[in-house]
Amino acid sequence: MDGLLAARDCADAADMVELRLDGVADVNVDAALAGRRLPAVVTCRPAWEGGQYRGSEPERCAMLARALAQGAEYVDVEWRAVRERSAGFDELVAAHPDRIVVSEHDFDGVPPDLADRVRAMRQTGAAVVKVAVVARRLSDSLPLIDVARDGDAIVIGMGDAGLPTRLLAARFGSRWTYGGNGVAPGQVPARSMVERFRFRDVGKDTAIYGVVGANVMHSVSPAMHNAAFSAAGIDAVHVPLRAADFADFLTFAAALGVAGASVTIPFKLDALAAAASADELTRKVGAANTLRKSPITSREWDATNTDVEGFLEPLDAALEADLKVGPCNDLRVAVLGAGGAARAVAVALASRGARVTVHARREAQALQLADQAHVASGSSWKIAAAPMPPARGSWDLLVNCTPLGSAAARHESPLPGGPFDGRLVYDLTYGPAESPLVRDAKRAGCATLDGLPMLIAQAERQFAWWTGTRAPEGVMRAAALAATGHSVARVSD
Repeated sequence: MDGLLAARDCADAADMVELRLDGVADVNVDAALAGRRLPAVVTCRPAWEGGQYRGSEPERCAMLARALAQGAEYVDVEWRAVRERSAGFDELVAAHPDRIVVSEHDFDGVPPDLADRVRAMRQTGAAVVKVAVVARRLSDSLPLIDVARDGDAIVIGMGDAGLPTRLLAARFGSRWTYGGNGVAPGQVPARSMVERFRFRDVGKDTAIYGVVGANVMHSVSPAMHNAAFSAAGIDAVHVPLRAADFADFLTFAAALGVAGASVTIPFKLDALAAAASADELTRKVGAANTLRKSPITSREWDATNTDVEGFLEPLDAALEADLKVGPCNDLRVAVLGAGGAARAVAVALASRGARVTVHARREAQALQLADQAHVASGSSWKIAAAPMPPARGSWDLLVNCTPLGSAAARHESPLPGGPFDGRLVYDLTYGPAESPLVRDAKRAGCATLDGLPMLIAQAERQFAWWTGTRAPEGVMRAAALAATGHSVARVSD
């Protein structure tokens, strides 16, 4: 009880608190409600519905009845308990319908008879119905919009792919939604919802943007863009969109009216293929990291690539200030990886006169990328392809374009043990601490640069392309630093 009360009183970012009695050993219903500063929903979730309560059902019903007697604004009662008419739960709902949430949790996915279930739940007379289903795809959450249309429902897609149902509750039509420290799958802290994701600013006319990829839950992009939207007074929000595949994103985007997207691994090639139009540079690169709905048709996508300029901006500063060399001319560059980011990097460097070699575990993929990037760059130097790892003495600049070192694989390196006999290592991953690649390269005496400056530079260009205006000076950088707890890395000897 002490822990529950402490957590209750720390919930200062919320509008209401849920008091989960099923996680409390020494339950005292009166104490749970006494002295609260916020309205409360009292829940005692049984193990058979994903909770921790394993006692008798009559005792559980008595706890919820006591909560109502002590003035709880709502209690949460499982639909299964009501429809089985056991232990008095149906009588509890009948006696206090205006203070009851009847809930249904499906941990297997979206049930095919969802509409029928909701209809039966509404027939109980409860003021609020709650439906929480596991979402394995973004589009799994779309049937919830129909459930919430009448205004009496809470709808939640559990899991990472369902996070938009929480952050965009106003667009899904939810009566309310839940935040917390991972109490349920896909849940994020209430303060993060309010401050990082602009939860209270989202309305029916808010423009929706997102970062779409396979691993986007730790992306800093929403923090940067939401800070810029807020500072610029733009009614827009940017959220993580973890898609199962690119078709999944396109379906979700069409249903929710998504206005634009930051695109990351592994969908940059798909993003360009899905676009009706793209600028010349993006076509040359053959990959897009940014989409927006066409201002002409409002249905088709336009594509661009801000990775190229975003990559070059911090690199140019590093080469000039720390290595005392010109803009890439004659530098021998080893590019690790053969995805969309590697393609943009290879084109950018080769167009500047660098001698580029693409290294990948699958040599055929490296050869294909090298040939395409050579044509796109117009370089007189042939872009080469070679297996991993790069040979000793073969590079001046090494660029990591693989996901190794990113949030999902922060403790992995694309080049464990080296060799680190070049001059500069540029790791496009970022995080609150040095990646293994940066750490090992620095120990070997190389200058190093991580991916946060590039992330900021390319995001600033995305914002300008979407909105037609530059982000207020320094806002996106400050947001990125705050989100990562990380100082922007400079090249260091």
